[in-house]
Amino acid sequence: MDDETPQRDEPKTQDLNLPQAFLLLATNDTDGAPGVPAYILRTTVAGAILAELELVGAIGLQGKHVRATGTGPRTDFQHQLELIRHKSRPHTPKRWVSMLEGRAEVQRAYEGMASQGVVDQVGEKHLGLFRTMRYPEKDHGPEAALLNKIRAALEGKPSDARTTALIALLEAAGLLDKMFPEADRDLPRKLAKGYWPARAVADELRMIRMAEAEAMT
Repeated sequence: MDDETPQRDEPKTQDLNLPQAFLLLATNDTDGAPGVPAYILRTTVAGAILAELELVGAIGLQGKHVRATGTGPRTDFQHQLELIRHKSRPHTPKRWVSMLEGRAEVQRAYEGMASQGVVDQVGEKHLGLFRTMRYPEKDHGPEAALLNKIRAALEGKPSDARTTALIALLEAAGLLDKMFPEADRDLPRKLAKGYWPARAVADELRMIRMAEAEAMT
């Protein structure tokens, strides 16, 4: 999550989908460890999958339920789209976040960035049996470009829909104030409340924390 000014022309970031963009910003550049607990990663990545599908026009919110539109190009998340399309009854955004969240989706997003040369994939063995993967940054250009776009949006400059969605997801995950502590809080809070995938993430995280608190009492 280091904020550095790139020393070369700003790279394009359209090859990163929203789950990848979120994970890139949520991961420590040097050691490749997540900057937030695993449950936040899993939940926010699930919301980012919904956001990605919504951005390309494949799904939309109709009333209280998420529904496939029947339009939109093939995406990196065709499997999730087919689940939504063929579900016997529709579900709320929060329900879909809880259904889609999982370690496998986080791993797949990281591996996609590794294949693009954005991060390295480093494995660590514990007691000779368990393997923990870390994803230190290999190319700072994509992250620098994302940070520049987010900073500009927070300063009131026009932003594209993808950057707006990313800001809302980062706010829902509790990361934005750590990345940009000097930024005005009104805009990201408004975005997180008004953008349904981010709102679903915040609702699911709230339920997880409540369940953990009850379990400790």
